[in-house]
Amino acid sequence: MSAPDLITASPVGPESNGMHMTPLEFDALQDWDENFRYELVNGVLIVVPPPGAGERIPNDVLGHLLRDYMESDSGRGVVDETAFEQTVACGENRRRADRVIWTGLGRAPDPSSDTPTIVVEFVSRSRRDRRRDYEVKREEYLAAGVQEYWVIDRYQRNMTVFRAEDQAIVIAEDSEYASPLLPSFVLPLGRLLACADRYPEE
Repeated sequence: MSAPDLITASPVGPESNGMHMTPLEFDALQDWDENFRYELVNGVLIVVPPPGAGERIPNDVLGHLLRDYMESDSGRGVVDETAFEQTVACGENRRRADRVIWTGLGRAPDPSSDTPTIVVEFVSRSRRDRRRDYEVKREEYLAAGVQEYWVIDRYQRNMTVFRAEDQAIVIAEDSEYASPLLPSFVLPLGRLLACADRYPEE
């Protein structure tokens, strides 16, 4: 039995946190506890609980706004697809993004191989999570070919947009963001933060 077969022979769940694994083995996983999130970081499987309502609800609202845009005259044909809780290949690592957006393909994306155009993360409270979202994931996503990385921060009351070779753009709570990648789409940041405020972090 091969190494990938040994790893996938039993379900992967919280007890698997810290398991050493190759990208090939991670990508082959089919049997896992869907109540948890999974990432592969420097050859180690990371298992974390799903996000709380303070992240899920504004993410759902963002998805709704994007779907409306996709069906509008100005957005039709711009966005190929958007998905939440999507694994993104970043070199040897596998990151679980809160939301991704694919544009410019002219077809339905292959989530296993097509790099998203935009990746969105909703920041958690802890210093470790904040550093990961603002620094580590920024470097990994942009190196992987992501064109814009949005970090929505309910604690700092803003959103930071990272682009390759550009300075970060900080969007204030009472402002809107219009990405050049999404013509005529306007993101009302305050609306998303207001949704998060209804649900204290769990």
